[in-house]
Amino acid sequence: MKSLIEYVEAKLEDFNVREFCSVDGLVLSQLSYVYLDNLVPGLDSDSSFTRIGDLLKAECFENMFKGLLFPDNNKKLLFALAASPRFRNIKAGYYTNKLDHKEEKQFSAITFFLPDQTTFIAYRGTDMTLTGWKENLNMAFKSPVPAQEEGATYLNLIGEKVKGPLRVGGHSKGGNLAVYSSMYCLPEIQDRIINVYSFDGPGFKDSVFQNPEFLNIEDRIIKFLPQSSIVGMLLQCQERYKVVASKQWWSVSQHDPFTWLIDGDDFHYVKNVSNRSVNMNKTLNKWLSTLSDKERERYVDALHKAMEAINSASINDFSDIHINEITQILKSVKNIEPETRKILSATIRELIVLYIRNYQPPKRDRNE
Repeated sequence: MKSLIEYVEAKLEDFNVREFCSVDGLVLSQLSYVYLDNLVPGLDSDSSFTRIGDLLKAECFENMFKGLLFPDNNKKLLFALAASPRFRNIKAGYYTNKLDHKEEKQFSAITFFLPDQTTFIAYRGTDMTLTGWKENLNMAFKSPVPAQEEGATYLNLIGEKVKGPLRVGGHSKGGNLAVYSSMYCLPEIQDRIINVYSFDGPGFKDSVFQNPEFLNIEDRIIKFLPQSSIVGMLLQCQERYKVVASKQWWSVSQHDPFTWLIDGDDFHYVKNVSNRSVNMNKTLNKWLSTLSDKERERYVDALHKAMEAINSASINDFSDIHINEITQILKSVKNIEPETRKILSATIRELIVLYIRNYQPPKRDRNE
């Protein structure tokens, strides 16, 4: 079994020799996390597109990988891509990267031009800013969120600029944006979409799955979940999905694509998601189903206020917390208004009760 980086290092054939596969989609989706400002031309630029092999510029590394969740692995991935005869000549363009605290919007996308004359549009998942995570949480009560609208606009723009077949994909929130954008793009552009790849992307509110927009693209959506998925199982997961094995046992760690296992030209699949994932999915979805959109919004705002109470602008800030700062953090959370604290406490209690009620112990082998 290989990791994502080992796959890039091992697979050297050009796309005209070995066809595009789902793992290639994950590779390009993961590359979209790297900050490529001033390296890849934007939507309004007249500059030539940039070869992936030309992105390897040490003087830009600080900005390219700053704030990424897995900077070392992302850097290793870029080195592998730049050396690979399969990937290094792929050209990238139409890069966009937007962060708007007021609109609670975090959006980034990039377009890759493959040697087989197809185009891959990759949407970045949630970055490490609190704004990005707040927008993620907003999906529980609001549709569309700003990034979803931006994603559909971006896909329409790219569809008008380029010819030929399209592939669309993304990891985490990027997978959700890929599906949403493919649902709501112009019909003549939707007709050109070969596949939509959602790599552990969250789902949608239940009503979305009954819309004709979803039904028009449903058979082209390929969703992948790690075996103990949490993020990809969020909201009513009515999309069909394949389950990928991960070398990590902890569910949260499995959201990291660098832990996914690859067998030859495809992922290494397992039959089902774990009981832990099923239990958590039932708990969250049952809880959400009891709440109105207004109540969901109150819970999300309360959680966001609690995070802001410790003066953090990035999720990364939480990893820098030392033992002697924990007391100060608890005091900060205590200082938020009583109503917000009450909502958070009630939420935690409700989720614990629901999880216990939904708990299904793993089946033991009779021979054990």
